[in-house]
Amino acid sequence: MKNLITLICCLSLLTTVQAQSDSAKAYFQKGLTEKTAQHYLVASQYFIKAIGFDANYKDAYLQDAEVNVQMRRTDNAKADFEKVYALDPNNQEAIKQLTELYYDYRQFQQAIDFASKCKTCVNSERIIAMCNYEEENYEDAISGLQDVIQKDPTDAEATYTVARSYLEIEEYLKAVPYYQKAVQLDPTKNEWMYELGLLYYNNDDYKDAVVLFDKAAAAGYNQSSDYNENLGFACVYSGSFERGEKLLLNLLAKRPGNKDLLRGIADAYYSHSMYDKSLEFCQKLMTLDATDGRALYQAGMCFQKKGDKDKGQAMCDQAILLDPSLASLRQKQMTMGL
Repeated sequence: MKNLITLICCLSLLTTVQAQSDSAKAYFQKGLTEKTAQHYLVASQYFIKAIGFDANYKDAYLQDAEVNVQMRRTDNAKADFEKVYALDPNNQEAIKQLTELYYDYRQFQQAIDFASKCKTCVNSERIIAMCNYEEENYEDAISGLQDVIQKDPTDAEATYTVARSYLEIEEYLKAVPYYQKAVQLDPTKNEWMYELGLLYYNNDDYKDAVVLFDKAAAAGYNQSSDYNENLGFACVYSGSFERGEKLLLNLLAKRPGNKDLLRGIADAYYSHSMYDKSLEFCQKLMTLDATDGRALYQAGMCFQKKGDKDKGQAMCDQAILLDPSLASLRQKQMTMGL
């Protein structure tokens, strides 16, 4: 009797399993029909029903993932592809899709792991290199992206990322040609133009800095106060003094207490032998802070340049008492011969 009962239970279970399997397949087929008709939401509902009858239905997860991609439901697609990968760790479609999705989700280490497993990804090398950049592994990023660029010299983003990587490791001169190439490849990227302009500026190449700042603005870059300050000083030191002066004085009218801007303008006038103007701005600095040794020293140098060496020297001596670090400037001037 026990054996008979066991047999009946087994047959009942098999019947139930078969029924569930048949239902899963039926809903799966309905899902495929709706997917072909591009009724993606309805198709997804059928695939989910199929999975409800068979929790390990790999193809249903895969198809549901694909329609979720079409509907831009990336969270759902990612969960489906992860389930496919759990059921079948060698499934190349799941690996390929997860590589892209992890990269888009900024899960860079996971993207690297999956890209290294992907046999069908034509861009796995690029993704790994870009992820290395995001993970601040700049040397690896440079090495990988240079290989990418060698295969596709038109890849503007990869070229720019090499430039940024060199910038991050402070190899500025190596960054310049990659920035130049990136801007050439994609002239719509005003941020890249501005960054290249800053590189020129920091390398004392003020004429090229002005050119790139202007190009960035023409391409829509926001002409903020920082932008105008950098452009203004680049103009001053590149030979377009009047344009730069106008930009800087307009900024100062909005920020009259900005000591860095005041000091920069004082230095600009001094470098152009406009000593009275430089003195004017040194006085503004000392009005804001009577203990500003640098401003007093600059004023002393202006008087010496104007011919009043005794007065200027006395001011420089007083400035060094306020700020002993200025003594190194005096030594430099003695060496060069004032």
